[in-house]
Amino acid sequence: MAASPGKPPSRPVPALSAFLSAVENLQRPLGCRRRALGGDSPGSCRYRWWRGRFAMATAARQRFCRCACFCSQNLYVARYGLHLRFRDEQQLRRDYGPLLRSRGCVSSKDFQQLLEELEQEVGRRRRLGQESAARKALIASTYHPARLDVYCSLQDAVLAPEFVAAAEYSASPGAGLEGLLQQLEIVSEEKRIYRVPVFSAEFCQALLEELEHFEQSDMPKGRPNTMNNYGVLMHELGLDEPLVTPLRERFLQPLLALLYPECGGGQLDSHRAFVVKYALGQDLELGCHYDNAELTLNVALGKAFTGGALYFGGLFQAPAALMEPLEVDHVVGQGILHRGGQLHGARPLGTGERWNLVIWLRASAVRNRLCPMCCQKPELVDDEGFGDGFTREESAVVDVCALT
Repeated sequence: MAASPGKPPSRPVPALSAFLSAVENLQRPLGCRRRALGGDSPGSCRYRWWRGRFAMATAARQRFCRCACFCSQNLYVARYGLHLRFRDEQQLRRDYGPLLRSRGCVSSKDFQQLLEELEQEVGRRRRLGQESAARKALIASTYHPARLDVYCSLQDAVLAPEFVAAAEYSASPGAGLEGLLQQLEIVSEEKRIYRVPVFSAEFCQALLEELEHFEQSDMPKGRPNTMNNYGVLMHELGLDEPLVTPLRERFLQPLLALLYPECGGGQLDSHRAFVVKYALGQDLELGCHYDNAELTLNVALGKAFTGGALYFGGLFQAPAALMEPLEVDHVVGQGILHRGGQLHGARPLGTGERWNLVIWLRASAVRNRLCPMCCQKPELVDDEGFGDGFTREESAVVDVCALT
């Protein structure tokens, strides 16, 4: 692949040697790293980018965990439009035999193919944390960004004024839900779905340029989640610390504390952020599901497209939760806020490309009591980074989201 004008050429990535080189580079003193980069001054955006990369790779953080159900439940099979629980072949036949046959899994070959897919997915999930950490280290040491400005610490200037104003109001003394709702678009009062401008058009364009540059590079790439095959994990690219974490801590938390107090909106302490891409010949739509999160922000970044509207049902625990779904169109730069347990999906893309930044917002004070995926007390397993947002420490007690 030809190098971009003025950019260092992309390099092939021999897996083992490149990974060891990445780790060695990250372990060097920060001053040495700065000199190796050509003596960038401490005030430059380039230096802040590398400093953030180094800090994220080496700093000790609160230990987060995942629930053991991650490797056995909610395994998505797009061909049959099902989320399955899987432990072994006997359990799969017993629990899903008739349903699978009704969806087209008829022959022994069909079932064997499904069995192999599920076993591969379980293996992928078990390796996920370590492989993601390895990709992140490799990207941090060898990737050359096209838009260094998107890696600078989040500034109000890249945000929509309406979003900044709503967050500032939410954090002010005497702020209340009624006053906040006057600053948001109420998409559905019944479903408690809201829309608010988040990013400026200029920042959306800059971020898209960087994401496309990364997509075209030879860097290793992880799947955004178990249902999307195309996109970018923000923490692997190095955008968690400068962009997503301050967005959650400074702006989303005060706002969501008023909108969703019973869902831990004021106690968000971790997240999982990823960009999903929909395009012809790639992912076109998204099946109905609910998120592994207390709350979700979904921001449309672009590009030009038709179709792909979001649709929402009720909470996944409710009977007939998909009766009369609500459809919501995307607006570039604007974000949709909803509860993670709200059933939703995306209609098929018609033309063009659609890129969305999705942030799963998590509050350990809520999820430590009840895993949203298996609906049981979580069986904790140590994990990399934010894991799935569970902690071993005792957190303040809050009520779990009401089942309505």
